[in-house]
Amino acid sequence: MMDIDWPAVFVAKNSLLELVLRGTIMYLLILALLRLVLRRQVGAIGTSDILVIVLISEISGNSISPAEQSVVEGAILVATILFWSYAIEWLQYRVPAFERLMREPKLKLIENGRLLRHNMRKELVTLDELMAQLRENGLEDCARVKAAYMEANGCISIIKAKE
Repeated sequence: MMDIDWPAVFVAKNSLLELVLRGTIMYLLILALLRLVLRRQVGAIGTSDILVIVLISEISGNSISPAEQSVVEGAILVATILFWSYAIEWLQYRVPAFERLMREPKLKLIENGRLLRHNMRKELVTLDELMAQLRENGLEDCARVKAAYMEANGCISIIKAKE
């Protein structure tokens, strides 16, 4: 019969404050890095959502393996990640300056039928990608577009010109 090492399952091997600090540092570091690198690759879900999913899956995986960390340590790390995710969303909702800092502003790609190629290059949007978005909105060319924007979530929104 197998013996279970109950203290290894429930007793933290590291300082609980250290776990909270490690979770906080990793969350904020990865969030900052993803904020700088990702924008349009993310699509409809937010960068912080992806970050939370990845971190929680990693932490949970380590908590399942007895050689890595205790369940208590994993639970504290998961709670820390969820706390920071909620706290940042709360701050973005309550503090407009913080929201501007965290959310990428929209970027104009078309203005009054004219392509803004500098902005397209900045976001690595090809003409083919932009034209595909226009066609999805029932438009054949840029002349019938008042404005098109790369939104903070990575989608392209299009405002049609008045007929």
